[in-house]
Amino acid sequence: MSKTRYSDSELQEFKDLILGKLKEAQEDLALLRGSLSHSDDHGTDDTGRSFNMMEDGSDTLSREEVAQLASRQEKFISNLQNALVRIENKTYGVCRVTGKLIQKERLRLVPHATLSIEAKNAQS
Repeated sequence: MSKTRYSDSELQEFKDLILGKLKEAQEDLALLRGSLSHSDDHGTDDTGRSFNMMEDGSDTLSREEVAQLASRQEKFISNLQNALVRIENKTYGVCRVTGKLIQKERLRLVPHATLSIEAKNAQS
């Protein structure tokens, strides 16, 4: 018989991974919001990971681009928070289309995934 859900210890492993990603994402979002509210202020707060990443491509991202990045980051944070709810409900890692377990490798790369590769490919 195939497993219908991940074990509590496996869920804890994913929870730890997600909490780490959530912390990073929230820090990145704070940097993005900070750069929106201080768009001309390039003081020492700009040394964060995201800001340096953004600076590599161009000297200054437009406010619109920063706002888009912030919006995507908010969506990512929301998806991670929803994944934590699924962990609490013990439904985490179950494909919402096939009902089968999503591969661990996929969840490690995309911890908020709700579709198996099989279901994702069928969508395309």
